[in-house]
Amino acid sequence: MPARPKKNFPLRISPDLYAALERWAADDLRSVNAQIEYLLTQSVRQAGRLKPPQTQEAPAPTEE
Repeated sequence: MPARPKKNFPLRISPDLYAALERWAADDLRSVNAQIEYLLTQSVRQAGRLKPPQTQEAPAPTEE
C-alpha cells in the first residue's frame, strides 16, 4: 500500500524551541521535521484524538 502524501504547512516557532528540537532530533537520529511529527503524533494519541495505526495481518498459511 503506497504511503499517503503528507500535508505541508509553514510553522513559526521561537529560535530557542527550534534549537531544543534540533538537539533532541539529533539524539534520536531524526530530522527536525520527523521529530516534530513524532512528538505531535504522540501527543495527539495520548489525548485520544488519533486512533493507533492499524497493523496489517499476514495472510494465514494455507494447508495443502
